[in-house]
Amino acid sequence: MMKPARTKPPRRALAKKPSNNGQKDPVGVYCRVRPLSPSDQECCIEVINETTVQLHPPDGCKVNKNGEYKETQYSFKQVFGTHHTQKDLFDVVAKLLVEDLIRGKNGLLFTYGVTGSGKTYTMTGSPGQGGLLPRCLHMIFNSIRDLQAKRYVFKTDDKNGIEVQNMVEALLDRQKRDAQPQIVPKTPLSRQKPEPEFADMINIEDGCKVEDIDEDSVYSVFVSYIEIYNNYIYDLLEEVPIDPIKPKPPQSKILREDQNHNMYVAGCTEVEVKTTEEAFDVFWKGQKRRRIANTQLNRESSRSHSVFMLKLAQAPLDADGENVLQEKEQITVSQLSLVDLAGSERTNRTKAEGSRLREAGNINQSLMTLRTCIEALRENQMCGTNKMVPYRDSKLTHLFKNYFDGEGKVRMIVCVNPKADDHEESLQVMRFAEMTQEVEVARPVDKPICGLTPGRRYRNQAFKEELTRRLEERGGPVIGESEEQTAIELLFQSFPPIPSCELLDANDNQTLPQLIEALEKRRRIRQMMSEEFTKSVTSFRSMLQDFNGVVAAKENIAQGKVTEKERTIISQKSEIERLEKKVKTLEYKIDILEKTTSIYEGEKRNLQQDLESQQQKLQRQLSDKRRLEARLQGMASENAMKWEKECERRVAAKQLEMQNKLWVKDEKLKQLKAIVTDSKSERPERPSREKDREPKVPVRSISPSPVSVCVTWNL
Repeated sequence: MMKPARTKPPRRALAKKPSNNGQKDPVGVYCRVRPLSPSDQECCIEVINETTVQLHPPDGCKVNKNGEYKETQYSFKQVFGTHHTQKDLFDVVAKLLVEDLIRGKNGLLFTYGVTGSGKTYTMTGSPGQGGLLPRCLHMIFNSIRDLQAKRYVFKTDDKNGIEVQNMVEALLDRQKRDAQPQIVPKTPLSRQKPEPEFADMINIEDGCKVEDIDEDSVYSVFVSYIEIYNNYIYDLLEEVPIDPIKPKPPQSKILREDQNHNMYVAGCTEVEVKTTEEAFDVFWKGQKRRRIANTQLNRESSRSHSVFMLKLAQAPLDADGENVLQEKEQITVSQLSLVDLAGSERTNRTKAEGSRLREAGNINQSLMTLRTCIEALRENQMCGTNKMVPYRDSKLTHLFKNYFDGEGKVRMIVCVNPKADDHEESLQVMRFAEMTQEVEVARPVDKPICGLTPGRRYRNQAFKEELTRRLEERGGPVIGESEEQTAIELLFQSFPPIPSCELLDANDNQTLPQLIEALEKRRRIRQMMSEEFTKSVTSFRSMLQDFNGVVAAKENIAQGKVTEKERTIISQKSEIERLEKKVKTLEYKIDILEKTTSIYEGEKRNLQQDLESQQQKLQRQLSDKRRLEARLQGMASENAMKWEKECERRVAAKQLEMQNKLWVKDEKLKQLKAIVTDSKSERPERPSREKDREPKVPVRSISPSPVSVCVTWNL
């Protein structure tokens, strides 16, 4: 990932928390880019590829000191652009969490981003484009549709636990529910129709389901919906009696820790649901009670963090495949929490005042606490420290602290708006997402396998169907107790009536023979029926023997397959053990290589620092050398000009001096010539000494005097 150069401390061995399998996975962080609205012309986010986005500063925003634009790239597990659908997002992010939920593992999925970036749309959806929440519900009920327990077989207690009731207790609870106000409609499941306002959100055509589900267990889904508003927890499904004279405000809930050290909301309403429509109806009723407001940036801005929790309870059937085991240790409870975080916002942009300003402050404070917890977890894992993570500073982080401690998978969807006005906020969101990806969470433990024979549910159903079919073929349809009593009465009526036994005369010879004949006929009919019954019993016994033989053969085949599967499992276990040993060896080698790499990286960083310092020193020396050369060249040129001027001055002075000397000589020659010429013509009188003493002023020519030249040069 291309980002500003910064020096990171070398990685040290992580102080890992002991877990059941010792393996950890990083928090899965995904990015979704909202389409740019028509009113926004400038875009500051560009999708580079399926894992990378790039942020461009808007016009007029100079980041570097030299005035150049600074573009930063951030990498995610996957990036969803404007052409990706809700189904694409669900298949990659939430589908695996639903599979883990049905297999008894917990999961946490939350959306994070600036206000107006599309978090609620991603979680809930819109008509015709169902979000993650309705798609998770659809997949759950599509997978456990024929395996659900009857209502109130599973019952929640007030300590975050699940109990199993027998059929009589469940029937009594079903009779009591009519006398209490219910959030769920009381119409039969077959007659329920979704409300028109959200019918298009849950009308999902693709019927995805979990494969290889445990068919020898029964399942039941419980949903709850809460919001965290101003750092208080409120139950959105709680039915509060309306008092028109003095209405009562909703009461906040508190967090508690159960016997397994899991955090839960005490007194929170948990509703058992059986269909997608029923579950989404509960969600929609709670959604109407959620606190939203109109701001300058979003027409329906969420003013609270909403948490929709899906709790799945499952328990195995008994050996006959009919009733649920009443042992509490066999109950597996898993939970999937879907969190729609309120958007971070700046009050100078939203123009919030009064209660809106207080809400924004609490939202930003809770998000800041979440960021602080992530930073502490990252520091503890990367540096091997044992710094306390401040989960209790916020209800949001305190509720989900178990997930970061290894109670399930954690997934985060970062929603961003590419408009230029959100550039600063989007930059902070990207930095938080980058840091979150470095946090590792321990893998959840697989649930223990029940020791009962698999396939007992459908084997019992097949046995009943086969027995019913054979009885219908051999002896008519199977009858109940009331029908059996009616058949006995009809059987007695089919016998011939017994004639009167009264003897009116001693010589009566007809009454006794008639009675004897009737009794003989009844005896023959009874004997014939006894023979028929014996034949039926014999045939039924043979049928049972044949059926037992078939069952025994099937059991032998199944036992052979089970034995073969056990051998395969044993071989696979040995292979897994071998691979685990190999993995441990490789992990040990990887640790050694990581340590060696960290040492080499440290040496490399030191050498790079030395090289950079040497390069900087050389650059400074080179710049000093260049400055010195430039200075010397300037001095040389200046001295050359000075010497040239000095030479010119001296040559000019010498020339003037020579001219003066030549002028003096010329004057002397002229005087000498004049003297010689005058002596030849007449002998001149000898001048007196006074005249000799008088200075003779020679006649000067046009040439300047040497005195004046010297004075000018000195000036």
